[in-house]
Amino acid sequence: MNYAIVLRLLSYILLTEGALLLLPAVASLCYGEWFVMGVFLFTAALSALAGALFHRVKAKSQIFYMREGFVTTALCWLLISVVGAVPFVLTGCIPNPVDALFETVSGFTTTGASILPAVADLPKGILFWRSFTHWVGGMGVLVFIMAFIPLSGAQNMHIMKAESPGPSVSKLVPRVKTTALILYSIYFALTLIEFIMLLFGGMTVFEALTTSFATAGTGGFGFYNSSMGSFSPYLQIVNTVFMILFAINFNCYYMLLCGKLREAFNLELRTFLIIIASVITVITINIHGMFSSVGEALRHSAFTVASLISTTGFSTVDFNQWPELSRALLVIIMFIGACAGSTGGGIKVSRIIILFKGMSKELQTMVQPRQIKKIKIDSRIIDHETVRSVNVYMVAYLMIFAISLVLISFDNHDLITLSLIHISEPTRRVVIS
Repeated sequence: MNYAIVLRLLSYILLTEGALLLLPAVASLCYGEWFVMGVFLFTAALSALAGALFHRVKAKSQIFYMREGFVTTALCWLLISVVGAVPFVLTGCIPNPVDALFETVSGFTTTGASILPAVADLPKGILFWRSFTHWVGGMGVLVFIMAFIPLSGAQNMHIMKAESPGPSVSKLVPRVKTTALILYSIYFALTLIEFIMLLFGGMTVFEALTTSFATAGTGGFGFYNSSMGSFSPYLQIVNTVFMILFAINFNCYYMLLCGKLREAFNLELRTFLIIIASVITVITINIHGMFSSVGEALRHSAFTVASLISTTGFSTVDFNQWPELSRALLVIIMFIGACAGSTGGGIKVSRIIILFKGMSKELQTMVQPRQIKKIKIDSRIIDHETVRSVNVYMVAYLMIFAISLVLISFDNHDLITLSLIHISEPTRRVVIS
């Protein structure tokens, strides 16, 4: 293990977070929150100092393998979460360090679970930082840093594979740094477009920024206790569209910009859109009697489906009051999740496709043992290594789900509540006293 180069990489993480902490300090300055601003400046200085100390470590060898990539990724998320929790503790908004760490980890991982029973009275700087952690963690802070740190393409690729969600990671262009820059440019552009559209809908600059951050990262931290329920239908529709857009593989946008329509509208994207359209249609029919018009039922159905399949977590209504069919479909799409290479969570649509194709292949092999059949997606053969990794991922996913379900059951929650805790059900946030 090349510990020196891992520490060198972590120095870039700390220096970057120190710079990012200046943004909520500016937000606090705009609202005259002098103490909160001081806390953010102190935390930024602390992070930068630690980064500078780590940066003094000189690596004798520049060799960087996949194991260093995984260690760097794991330590990166731990470090940014610990540093990011400091403002919550020092400002007294979340005085318990464990609760503050929970809130920060939830933000950076875009999980969206919160220990706060009410957020409307929090300082603006804290609300800004809380939502901004979604934006930073949505695409992955390591993907951002890869565009600037001095590593070779192969070394950057080890980090990207460890950081990026989905069954496979590939470069859009020959240089990994350029790939990271392209991804973040698309990410920033979509966030900016949503921000402008929200401003047109009557949101303030602060509201539009924090909402855009939470939507882009598909995390769902809001600034009102009612989430998106108090906003106009226009704003809810805008959020619905962008929750879906951010749940699409960013490679598709690049292919679209290059004019490669066939590659952009691949099997994963088509499957994702078909799932969304089908579930929205069924739920709208199922709940139309609960609203004054079919249009209103369609709006709430589309918003909720987009929120849950993208794992964003915003809500406009309490869908726990909907019929069993609608709630069952919502639970299913929460497990399915977004596309690979997006900011969304869940198992990922691409993994679901590979699992179903693998199951179909095995069934056909049982009927015709001598038949040689390859798993293909968009005319591309999926190698055995990818299929195996998907199978291992699913086993690990279900095992972790089951084990954590049992552990949390010691708090005497009912089975439905326990399940919703693990798949980030957005209407009833996790509240830890």
